[in-house]
Amino acid sequence: MKKYFIAAIAFVGITMSSFAQGLQRDQQFWRPYDQRGINVFETGKEDTVAYDGMRVRIGGHFAQQWQNLSHSNTATPVLNANGVNLNQLVDIGAGTNLATANLNIDVALADGLRLNLITYLSSRHHPEAWVKGGYIQVDKLGFLGLGETDWFDKYLTVRVGHMEINYGDAHFRRSDNGNAMWNPFVGNYIMDAFTTEVGGEVFFQSKGFLAMVAVTGGEIQGGVTNPDFRKPNFIGKLGYDKQLNDDLRVRMTGSVYTTSGSNRNTLWGGDRAGSRYYMVMENTLATTAANFTSGRFNPGQTDNITALVFNPFIKFQGLEFFGNFERSTGSARNEADNRTWNQTGADLVYRFGTADKFYVAGRYNKVSGPLAGSGLEVNLDRVQVGGGWFVTKNVLAKLEYVSQNYNNFAATDRFNGGKFNGLMIEGVIGF
Repeated sequence: MKKYFIAAIAFVGITMSSFAQGLQRDQQFWRPYDQRGINVFETGKEDTVAYDGMRVRIGGHFAQQWQNLSHSNTATPVLNANGVNLNQLVDIGAGTNLATANLNIDVALADGLRLNLITYLSSRHHPEAWVKGGYIQVDKLGFLGLGETDWFDKYLTVRVGHMEINYGDAHFRRSDNGNAMWNPFVGNYIMDAFTTEVGGEVFFQSKGFLAMVAVTGGEIQGGVTNPDFRKPNFIGKLGYDKQLNDDLRVRMTGSVYTTSGSNRNTLWGGDRAGSRYYMVMENTLATTAANFTSGRFNPGQTDNITALVFNPFIKFQGLEFFGNFERSTGSARNEADNRTWNQTGADLVYRFGTADKFYVAGRYNKVSGPLAGSGLEVNLDRVQVGGGWFVTKNVLAKLEYVSQNYNNFAATDRFNGGKFNGLMIEGVIGF
């Protein structure tokens, strides 16, 4: 009897081990969630993973920060009806931020057909679990039984769903709630171009050349009310991405995002999870969840918008340069004229050690433009300097010093003479 019991235990162990291996197996045309996903932009057309039936892959991302930032301003007091000074900044100091987590589900449905679904389990803005978005990605058409489909299989990728839009290249390097594995810094850009929209995209790539066109609803949520305000959104990208030799990779892309009308466009306000610099430049009435975009700036172009961005990426051995040169023109519905905002971002990263276990990095970021209502020309600038250590391919530790300044804001504006600076430490797990 004992030998049957031992055999049963062994069978269960082998079965569970095989199941776990299946859960963690890489998928076709897929970006790894660990260190291997660094400097991966759109998924390529190399068919390196064999399809052997439907498989579900469960993965996750977790991030935790220790923050030691200080802030100040020179704004004139503005009192509300209760006598509270709305320009007095809340007292902040050293401490830990809320741990954030993502649940990543990828399903191989057929050869060249994949489903992706990401859920935010814990985020700064929402205490409850909620879905970021999901999509179907098609890289082969054999499952349709159409015969010869090399014209599609070799060059084209189609995505359809409620998904992260492919405008620019910075969204491939930003922190996304619990997923901070691919960002060499702790914070994202001051103007953070990121949102999810319902639509579809067609992506072409061949011999380094790439092109993408997409049509979406132009809003973070679908809807059928107020139809006169809702117009389709068009996104385009052209570029070149080539590993020229063992040492040198060059990628250059230009992207456009445009819609002539929207109930509420969120290109600059689509990150519902929240920023990394908790409570900086917020007043004493602010809360962590309600004021979840601390340190960022949204130009408020929520009705019509046309944004253009040029992203160069050059990697020579361990040295990387990534640029983000952007212009966004648009307005809110109650504005008579459009306003134009410009953003410059420049990242320099040097990776070294066995399997690039370590890196040092620096970033300069500046945005400028007229404020809604007053038309006052203001600008914000930021410097981030830090580094990281990949303890394993799944575990990353980061250290960053950040300094940000708010310039030319009115005396009665909370941001007048504003600045924040200090240290951030972040731990990240991805698998």
